[in-house]
Amino acid sequence: MGSASQQSQAVDAWLTALAPVIWGSTYIVTTELLPPDRPFTAALIRSLPAGLLLVLYARRLPARNEWGRLLVLAALNLGFFQAMLFIAAYRLPGGLAAVVGAVQPLLVIGMSWAVDRRRPPSLAIGAGVTGVLGMAALLLSPGAVWDPVGVAAALAGAVSMAAGTYLARRWQTDMPVLALTGWQLLIAGLMLLPLAWSVDAPLPALGMSQVLGYAYLSLVGALLAYALWFRGIARLSPVAVSSLGLLSPLTAVLLGWLLLGQAMGGLSLLGLLVVLGSVLAMQLAMNAKR
Repeated sequence: MGSASQQSQAVDAWLTALAPVIWGSTYIVTTELLPPDRPFTAALIRSLPAGLLLVLYARRLPARNEWGRLLVLAALNLGFFQAMLFIAAYRLPGGLAAVVGAVQPLLVIGMSWAVDRRRPPSLAIGAGVTGVLGMAALLLSPGAVWDPVGVAAALAGAVSMAAGTYLARRWQTDMPVLALTGWQLLIAGLMLLPLAWSVDAPLPALGMSQVLGYAYLSLVGALLAYALWFRGIARLSPVAVSSLGLLSPLTAVLLGWLLLGQAMGGLSLLGLLVVLGSVLAMQLAMNAKR
């Protein structure tokens, strides 16, 4: 029975890990395919169509007492987070925001410790710190430009997503995962609509590559990825889930290296191995505690 449980947790972790890997492609899609300087529009198009599709498919209305929590989760996990993500994506090279976003597992550890009085294993804390250091090594490239607004947006997004991940597990619901995902995406899209309308410039005539870029961000980057993410939140500990978020900036760095020729020297390769090791160590630490 223990072996079967461990295998099930491993499958859950692998499926959940696909979400941040997909999200890691957001940066390169944004900078290479989308019209420039429209972060709120990108966040809106990513959220609203996917939310409508999932809500229509699931056909499940939230209970009256679930609406308040849904609004909070939609804002933290999607609305505010995605707005900050695209601001950072437009202002920073693909993986540069990662050194800030990599603090997310430590934030979730801190929330669990402070609110639930659950001290995580020392291995999990050490792995989180090591992951941040590994991301710093990955991104210590010559000539890196740290845009203050982009870095602040990346930090705000990391805090938002960490809080959303923690609360989503704390506020367990009996809603099916597709309905939960759909309503959060739909609500977040409605939150982003006035910002996209009033702040961003109107969209120009879109070419095929831009249409495909928006479609990918919505159908794969939102609909599929968030369904896998919220499924993982329901099955794994918040710290274990948040540690998988390190795979997102890691993917962004690898894509920048492979597709855009962004340099990756010896220190960067060492950082890559350190990050992968920290994710694995945190998963092992949290699974051993269960």
